[in-house]
Amino acid sequence: QVQLVESGGGLVQSGGSLRLSCTASGRSFSSFTMGWFRQAPGKEREFVASIAWKGMITSYADSVKGRFAVSRDNAKNTVYLQMNSLKREDTAVYYCAAASIEGSPSRTDLYGFWGQGTQVTVSS
Repeated sequence: QVQLVESGGGLVQSGGSLRLSCTASGRSFSSFTMGWFRQAPGKEREFVASIAWKGMITSYADSVKGRFAVSRDNAKNTVYLQMNSLKREDTAVYYCAAASIEGSPSRTDLYGFWGQGTQVTVSS
């Protein structure tokens, strides 16, 4: 079992920045792909970004490409999501997830472990 804990959410004005963190604990963490997803009230969960431990390859949704950056700190078993130039439409609960198998990192069904989420609210 892998446990994931997100932090760093909050209230920010449009154009501002936040950095989310996701700390993982459990077995063989280095073999997991880590993903970020978000879900706004009344809407479906959507892919945001991911990072694979092998080669540190990253993927981004078109809606955040160029504004967000995902990174990792192996020593701290932590994944980060740097969010810049935030827009009102970025408002959502952000979740981190871990996958132990290979597959498309944008699909929710790849991930077997999920955090509890952290709220990001972007105001005008």
